[in-house]
Formats: sequence, structure tokens, C-alpha cells
Amino acid sequence: MKQNASNRRVNEQARQVIAETLMFEVSDPRLSMVTITGCEVSFDRSVCNVYYTCMPDTYEETESALKKAAGHIRSILAKKLSWRTSPELRFFLDKSVDEAERIAHALEEERKRMPADDGEADDEE
Repeated sequence: MKQNASNRRVNEQARQVIAETLMFEVSDPRLSMVTITGCEVSFDRSVCNVYYTCMPDTYEETESALKKAAGHIRSILAKKLSWRTSPELRFFLDKSVDEAERIAHALEEERKRMPADDGEADDEE
């Protein structure tokens, strides 16, 4: 989807309100370690795709907790934003953080396997 300044602003507004709602207004302990990584609000603002990340061992319970809290989050979103409609919330697990961690770990392991470079470079030409 093409992004312009208006789309980015709307997406960021939604992300911020949803993140604050999870932090301060939802009391479900299963959602205490959830991070909202991004939102994509449709052009007509009828749908909001919410991307989140959490601990890998809590994927299923976090998903069910978000589905259960979606109506409450949606009503708070409607109160805090002055949009004509309150968007339907769709939650998607964002595994990019897990993938970045896996790559960083692999690079660190590879660095440990490589022989130590004592600072001398081959200057032969």
C-alpha cells in the first residue's frame, strides 16, 4: 500500500492509542509483555491491521487475549480518535523481531568460529 504523510500519521495515531490502551487500560496479565510494532489503517478507516510482538512461548495465549480484548480496545480507540468510524481491529503476529534476533545470534556464532584477526592486513599488491 502506498504511504503518504497522511497515511503514516493515521497509522501512527492508531499505533500509539492501541499501545497506550494495552499499557494502561487493559488489565489482562497476558498482554503485559506485548509490543505494538505497527498499524495499517485502511483508506476508509474501516479496518486496522495491528502488528504486535511478544515472547515466543506466549504466542497462542497472547493471540487469544488480544481477540478477547479487541472490542474494548476498539471502543477506547473510537473515544480517543475523532474518526467517523471505529475500525475493525485485526491482530497479526510480527515475527520480524524474532527473525532479527535469530540472525544476530547466527552472526555472533559465526564471529566466534572465525579465527581472531590480530589487526594485520595483507598489504601485498
